[in-house]
Amino acid sequence: MEAAFFDLDKTIIATSSVMALGRPFYREGLISKRTIARGIYAQFVYMLVGADEEKMERMREAMLALTKGWDRARVEEIVRETLDQVITPVIYAEALELIEEHRRAGRKTVIISSSPIETVQAIGEYLGVDDVIATRARVDEQGRYTGELDFYAYGPHKAEAIREMALREGIDLAQSYAYTDSVTDLPMLELVGHPVVVNPDRELMRVARERGWEVRTFAHPVRLRDRVPVPPRGPTIAAGTVVVALATGMAVYLLTRRRDGARR
Repeated sequence: MEAAFFDLDKTIIATSSVMALGRPFYREGLISKRTIARGIYAQFVYMLVGADEEKMERMREAMLALTKGWDRARVEEIVRETLDQVITPVIYAEALELIEEHRRAGRKTVIISSSPIETVQAIGEYLGVDDVIATRARVDEQGRYTGELDFYAYGPHKAEAIREMALREGIDLAQSYAYTDSVTDLPMLELVGHPVVVNPDRELMRVARERGWEVRTFAHPVRLRDRVPVPPRGPTIAAGTVVVALATGMAVYLLTRRRDGARR
């Protein structure tokens, strides 16, 4: 059996899945406007310069502290209720085509992400992939997050999870594919016979050039239900696309804040 492993943020979707859910969590009283604003700034840095181990560790600690005491069942409910509104509009058309291509070739399709399982599982089901691997937070007997992790799907841990899946299910990694944007996923890319970098950060682009890996640019978000053929490739500037998308998102957020304020 062969498989295709896909990172989620900036690979399948054009933003951070966690940040995309910021406003739904705010409406439910789980986070504050200040948290959303800080998150937008963090997302700006992440989208432009990528993530390294130190940044990811800070983000992980902040997320654990923020979600401690949240009810997992309610989080799952919010994610599923708002999925079509906040996540599906930022799915890359190119990623959808690629997932379908691997499916037609008979490969197992897997999303593997450091984002929470509650988010990744819902997106995976929506896209119809075969399996997901994601970060799992520990919960207490009441189903509330404890502020600790059972599994962190990041960096070398992703590679370990893929290796375990391969042994368990008889996947030929030498004939399998992996797609990601971040150099932190280098262990995952090195594990398969067909590593592909998508919208890579600067360090991953450097590695890809040195090793002769395939580089792809995804730049056309589309709703799954409005799916159309991917436009022919033309000259694109990934960073410019990211800045435009982010600026648009920030503008929408600020306009929404003003509208909400006016209603009060």
